Amino acid sequence: DVQLQASGGGLVQAGGSLRLSCAASGFAFDHYAIGWFRQAPGKGREVVSCISSSDGTTYYADSVKGRFTISIDNAKSTVYLQMISLKPEDTAVYYCAADRFFLGVVDGYPDYWGQGTQVTVSS
Repeated sequence: DVQLQASGGGLVQAGGSLRLSCAASGFAFDHYAIGWFRQAPGKGREVVSCISSSDGTTYYADSVKGRFTISIDNAKSTVYLQMISLKPEDTAVYYCAADRFFLGVVDGYPDYWGQGTQVTVSS
């Protein structure tokens, strides 16, 4: 079974930090791009960040540049999203996703989706 297990969400005050993890299994991790999406209440799904497991190429949405950092541990088949200087507008359910092609994630059409983890940033 394909699994993308997101974890690390929680409640944090504005200005705080969280690190999300996405543990992958059931597919050829080192041949895929892994990314993060988020969806806030009443809003559409937004691509947050993406990384290629093969060449390290990264993408960040303008709204998170300079605050979020995506990284990958191929040995553990795990992708991380380090989030600092969190704002109330970062509040959303964050989803991990994977696609054979980098643009499959960036363009919003990944092959696989995981369940989300809730991030809530209080004022």
